[in-house]
Amino acid sequence: MKQQVMSKIFLILCVLFGASAAQAEGDAQQIVQTTTAEVMARVRAEKDTLRAQPAKMYSLVSEMIFPHFDFAIMSQFVLGATWKTTPPEKQAAFVEQFRRLLVRTYATALLEYSDQRVEYPPSPAANNPKTATVRQDIVQTVGKVLPIVYRLHNKTGEWKVFDVEVDGISLVKTFKSSFAQILTDGGIDKLLENLTSKNKDLGA
Repeated sequence: MKQQVMSKIFLILCVLFGASAAQAEGDAQQIVQTTTAEVMARVRAEKDTLRAQPAKMYSLVSEMIFPHFDFAIMSQFVLGATWKTTPPEKQAAFVEQFRRLLVRTYATALLEYSDQRVEYPPSPAANNPKTATVRQDIVQTVGKVLPIVYRLHNKTGEWKVFDVEVDGISLVKTFKSSFAQILTDGGIDKLLENLTSKNKDLGA
């Protein structure tokens, strides 16, 4: 997995999620856009402090942004067939370690965010009213366009992201591929061990 590609995914996935969700569901527009605006205002105002104290940045991401993501569904997709054979307590452990990995990785990318123009090409209509696909183009400073595709579902009255494609690269598929060999060699226990260790290293 290329760190540069994943940084783009994490960066755009949360910062621009407010606008994409607003396109998918009008009732969610006020909440999501307000949350996004508050997050960006805090990051810009407190960037030096957040950079010096990563724990505060992790808390900001966890409390203000990631409630809009369905980590349980994302985890099931990432683990694939392994999810069904994994005991519930280890499923819960994976969801938590996976969430921590995304929090820490995304927090680093968010600190480097700069304003870019966002455009919305037509998105395909969903066959299921509980799901939505939202297309989004990020026009970069050099004039290049970075295409984004958000995939959301609404099972409980609230839209939540379960995958994002950045320039054709799926976050879920990327992690699934990244974890596949570990699962083959050592199963879920080895993957949990690796994730726990990595999260500790990131914390340090």
